[in-house]
Amino acid sequence: MVKQVSAAHILVKTRDQAEDLKKKVSAGENFGELAKKYSECPSGRKGGELGWFGKGMMVPEFEKVAFEGKEGDVVGPVKTQFGFHLIKILGQK
Repeated sequence: MVKQVSAAHILVKTRDQAEDLKKKVSAGENFGELAKKYSECPSGRKGGELGWFGKGMMVPEFEKVAFEGKEGDVVGPVKTQFGFHLIKILGQK
């Protein structure tokens, strides 16, 4: 059972923008560079990296997807009160 996740994310205002960015990632563009360019979260400056977090540390919609995905996956768009996220799962333990 996964107890902690390390993830990076890109936060944007619209689903369309998140889906466009997901296509870019799928085509081989660098997730971290896209986060630096497009993310509206302060973590964007660090390539979207959020570090390790446990259950109850993120909003429920974000947490659910981060804990259900597999290491290396890019999942989303995930809608939260902050906007739309693409989440890259960097590690699980």
